Amino acid sequence: MSRTSVCTTCYRALVGTREDLLEAAKQCLAERGYARTTVRDIVAASGTNLAAINYHFGTRDKLLQQAMLESSATAVTQILAALPATDPIDPPARLEAFWQSLITSFVENAPLWHANAECLNQALHSPELRAELADAQALARRGLAEAFGNGDRNVGAVLQTMIGGLLVQWLVDPDNAPSAAQLTAGARAIIRA
Repeated sequence: MSRTSVCTTCYRALVGTREDLLEAAKQCLAERGYARTTVRDIVAASGTNLAAINYHFGTRDKLLQQAMLESSATAVTQILAALPATDPIDPPARLEAFWQSLITSFVENAPLWHANAECLNQALHSPELRAELADAQALARRGLAEAFGNGDRNVGAVLQTMIGGLLVQWLVDPDNAPSAAQLTAGARAIIRA
């Protein structure tokens, strides 16, 4: 075996270990939350060792912060992916399709959204995390404004706010959280009032 192939093998193992740690941290965040996730939990879920956490991230907190940032980025991607194609003929149906797509994501990707909610809580204690989340939220607002408001930032702000409230309701009490049809009907009623 040549020196180059050994180095490539070592590199792949290192990158794989780093990714294993991140995936395990995301899983632990979703299952246990930030405060209750220990390095032992992450090591057990990743199949790695404590030294790997220190080598790749330095500390448990830095690993969990990176996992939260990635979860948040994935959540924003899910929101933007839920945006339906432009249909000027029936905007309410388009909005309802968007809500339904998000609700489906809340149900099918619950661990992602649990980790995202945990990320929001931890942002209160980390200026770096708060800055990253602010950038992600701005991206989502812009995408929502383009999709539903012809670039009107107010539309993006309102929809982003509604998404946050909807997420919390689906995480806390999914049996009583509003449906896509209820949200659309409510928006129509507000506009008429």
